[in-house]
Amino acid sequence: MAKILIIDDERSIRNTLKDILEFEKHQVVLAENGRQGLDIACNQLFDVIFSDIKMPEMDGIELLTALKEKEVEAPVVMISGHGNIETAVECIKKGAFDFIEKPIDLNRLLITVRNALDKSTLVTETKILKKKVATKHQMIGRSPAIQKVREMIERVAPTDARVLITGSNGTGKEVVARLLYEKSNRAGAPFVEVNCAAIPSELIESELFGHEKGSFTSAIKQRIGKFEQADSGTIFLDEIGDMSLSAQTKVLRVLQENELTRVGSDRSIKVNVRVFAATNKNLKAEIEKGNFREDLYHRLNVIPIHVPDLDDRKDDIPLLVEHFAGLICSEQGTQLKRFENDAVSLLQQKSWNGNIRELRNVVERLIILGGNPITKEEVNLFA
Repeated sequence: MAKILIIDDERSIRNTLKDILEFEKHQVVLAENGRQGLDIACNQLFDVIFSDIKMPEMDGIELLTALKEKEVEAPVVMISGHGNIETAVECIKKGAFDFIEKPIDLNRLLITVRNALDKSTLVTETKILKKKVATKHQMIGRSPAIQKVREMIERVAPTDARVLITGSNGTGKEVVARLLYEKSNRAGAPFVEVNCAAIPSELIESELFGHEKGSFTSAIKQRIGKFEQADSGTIFLDEIGDMSLSAQTKVLRVLQENELTRVGSDRSIKVNVRVFAATNKNLKAEIEKGNFREDLYHRLNVIPIHVPDLDDRKDDIPLLVEHFAGLICSEQGTQLKRFENDAVSLLQQKSWNGNIRELRNVVERLIILGGNPITKEEVNLFA
């Protein structure tokens, strides 16, 4: 069932449309002129708005302009008994979803309502997705340690400099990489993420640089590698400390020469890629052990950003708990639960070897198993 606003100075038209749409199980609100319609539309949410063009005080074109200025997002369908192509074109240019002539054809009306509702649904879904993405890549906290990371992101993101992100597992290295990308000049270009630890060493070169058909037993067709996919954009090499030495050599060549060669090919391909890398390992120690190339390290480590452990920023735990509680309750469609101050204080006293990831899991467990509000005793029991 949709909520529909009908704005028309002719009572017979208003009532006819109301009867038709209510028969289709929609909720209908009526307005007898443009000013009344504007006031109603600005104070209630509608899925579709129908407006006559010829009306006293404020005509449909003026109303349409005002609705756009007030950022009313419902699709607006214009109705006119004096329809012509010029009027229809003007309405569409000013942002109308559709234009219907009087006398109104029933099938035309119902099809227009259905199409307008489809648009409303798409707009709503897009907003939800954008909100989820924005929520996923937030850096929560006001501690000096996290403020330092935030300031580095702001300074470095607009450049094309390579960034090496270090920190323990679960600290949020991917969030840093995402924020760098979103604030960069390449934000509209591809962002390609590669988890180097999750790819078998014998396949990582094919994954990164692609391969030609027949270059090895299972190469049944040509494959475009991650570096080519990221051309003109950004590639994020997560857990780069786990990359094989042979793959490191090829990555070094891409960084030095801005070109790559697919496995099984002798043709060089030019690429323009910004590189972010992340690791939970001490790469200097890995260099000493012979596990990581020193020249690659220096190529990657143009801008180092270290993400602190949660134990080094415990002042941020209350904000993180509040953030995760809101996020988790929203995802689960449940009433928002709050934490008592003593419960949050107890969480601050704990040691978080798993960092942000572990804290989120604990908050989720407490929301599922605890009451409302969540108490210190429940933290002792479930955390």
